[in-house]
Order: sequence, then C-alpha cells, then structure tokens
Amino acid sequence: MSVLVESTPNPNAMKFSTNSMIFEGNNSIAVMPGQTSEHAIMNDLMKLEGVDNVFGFQHFITVNKLIDADWDQIIPEVEAIINEYGY
Repeated sequence: MSVLVESTPNPNAMKFSTNSMIFEGNNSIAVMPGQTSEHAIMNDLMKLEGVDNVFGFQHFITVNKLIDADWDQIIPEVEAIINEYGY
C-alpha cells in the first residue's frame, strides 16, 4: 500500500491520498473535536495527539493539526493508520 502525502495551502493541513477507495459515494466525511464518525478510521485518526480534525472524500483524508503540533510526529502515525486499514 502506498500513501501519497501532499501539503495544502493551509500549513496546518496535509492531504493523504491512496489508490484505493476509502469512502464510497459522493458524500464527504468530517469529524471535528468531540465528534465521532461511523468510519472507524476517522475516529482512530482523531485519537492521535496533535490532530484537530479530519476530512475525507473517496480516495483521500485531510488531517488538520493543532497549531503547536509537529508534522514530523503526526505524518508517520497517520500513514500507519491508513495502512492498517488496508488502504
């Protein structure tokens, strides 16, 4: 499995894309602090230290970090979770 990590115009957000469909259909999924999702992968990402919120659509998930969090710590953890789910 390979995950493509891309920066976004927002320095506190990174886009994680896969070759596999993560979310079926044409609806996006967003999880904000204090919320949970029917998608376990989104809930697991929200549990990571430094993650503020997550957004997903079809082949990608965008992770927004807290301002003081470090991408060097978060990126490998996000990739590991995406790979654990087989994407």
